[in-house]
Amino acid sequence: MALAELELVMLESGEIALQRIGANEPLVRIAFSPEVMSYLSGKHLDVAKSMIDAGIQTAFEVGDDAVSRDQQDETKVHTFH
Repeated sequence: MALAELELVMLESGEIALQRIGANEPLVRIAFSPEVMSYLSGKHLDVAKSMIDAGIQTAFEVGDDAVSRDQQDETKVHTFH
């Protein structure tokens, strides 16, 4: 999935969502409690962006690890008797 196809949107519920551009169904939703919203003093969108960024980075790392494991499996020498 290309990152250019994704956008952050504010839902009517106040949740922040990551979704495909033009889609109506979020891939990820972030909801802050009223207490946290008060603590963040209007910076909740910045925090949500950081959370999404960290999640995307981790997802790529997990994907890279899976590819690396698959490549290692392919390079193993198998001996048949």
